[in-house]
Amino acid sequence: MSHKWLIKNGTIAVMDDARPVVNGYMLVEGDTITYIGEERPEGAEGAEIFDGAGLLFLPGLVNTHGHAAMSLLRGYGDDLALQVWLQDKMWPMEAKFTGSDVYWGTSLSVLEMLKGGTTTFLDMYDHMDQVAKVVEESGIRAVLMRGAIGFCSEDEQRQKLNEAVGFARDWHGKADGRITTMLSPHSPYTCAPNFFEKFVQAAHDLNLPLHTHMSETKTEVEQNVSDYGMRPVQHLLNMGMFSRPSLVAHAVHLNDEEIEILAAHQVGVSHNPGSNLKLASGVARVPELLKAGVTVSLGTDGAASNNNLDMFEEIRLAALIHKGVSGDPTAVPALQALKMGTEYGAKSVFLQDTGKLAQGMKADFIALNTEQAHFLPRTDYISHAVYSAGAKDVEHVWVNGKQVIKNGAALTIDEEKVRYEAQAAYEGLLSR
Repeated sequence: MSHKWLIKNGTIAVMDDARPVVNGYMLVEGDTITYIGEERPEGAEGAEIFDGAGLLFLPGLVNTHGHAAMSLLRGYGDDLALQVWLQDKMWPMEAKFTGSDVYWGTSLSVLEMLKGGTTTFLDMYDHMDQVAKVVEESGIRAVLMRGAIGFCSEDEQRQKLNEAVGFARDWHGKADGRITTMLSPHSPYTCAPNFFEKFVQAAHDLNLPLHTHMSETKTEVEQNVSDYGMRPVQHLLNMGMFSRPSLVAHAVHLNDEEIEILAAHQVGVSHNPGSNLKLASGVARVPELLKAGVTVSLGTDGAASNNNLDMFEEIRLAALIHKGVSGDPTAVPALQALKMGTEYGAKSVFLQDTGKLAQGMKADFIALNTEQAHFLPRTDYISHAVYSAGAKDVEHVWVNGKQVIKNGAALTIDEEKVRYEAQAAYEGLLSR
């Protein structure tokens, strides 16, 4: 018989437009939410009771773009333009990464994400078996893929594609269903069309979605026009990417026609406001994308370009910067920003059963401590979650019905060991 437990006295963010918050009960059976309401449910006999007084329950946050192991390079190359940052600082260091480095870098990120209320993350990197291992052990949910840069010999390209396909096939649905996979050519500017198209074909063969970096900088868009005679969106369309369910990261520099193409093909966009601001890549046209019906979610990108994995910060930035840039204070309202970090996030990584607190959804949720000055007065909890709250307010975290953070401490990860090993891994990289 599956474990059954009941939250009482909870403030539960169901995020329906008509009624965003319910005060009352949430029943969890096994890995699934089976009831939310003001009245105690009839099916609660024999359930373990959890008192939710003083807590705000939110769906677990969904981080739809990142490179977890890059936490080892946090602060290693800052205040630089994207191409300089990549070519002079990141790529030379990343070339030295071993499987062990990826394991500890990912562990460091997963520890930070879980403690900050992120219950699902997308990861595009190398040594992905190590990433999957961390996911399996820690209890987090993840959408994983072996990213592939095409600047290499045909033999190496073949090897990368085989690795990507093998990983996607072997790990999809593993870890009690917490791991799903995608295929991920790095970007149209690092992958020639014939290499990119092989990933598209593999995605058809495996029936999996695709993810790539796109239109992050003006330079990249101009490069695409000079190399291929067209902008990146049309280029990806021509290469067949949008014939598969797709998610693109960044999409900062788009024109109206490109927004229409993305909307017509139901391509999701992972908006990374913190990373895009820090690298001066620009501000994506999020209000226009949302208006066109594009699913816009939020990502932190790697901790080397952010420099934290605090999804509350991304939610707040998404609500603030589009007001500032457009001059319209209604551009991205609080509820919409919160949905970008939860419900739209799950949708954009093709997970139907998480991202929202509702009957039948997976029990992926977090509890914030509202007995603090910045949560008062008790006017509007959705507003407080977006404009006042931060990662440090997260008290408890559950993924798939299992508690992984309790009173701010990790239950599935040895925090002290992870901190020690991650520092040692960084020092090892410097000495190689």
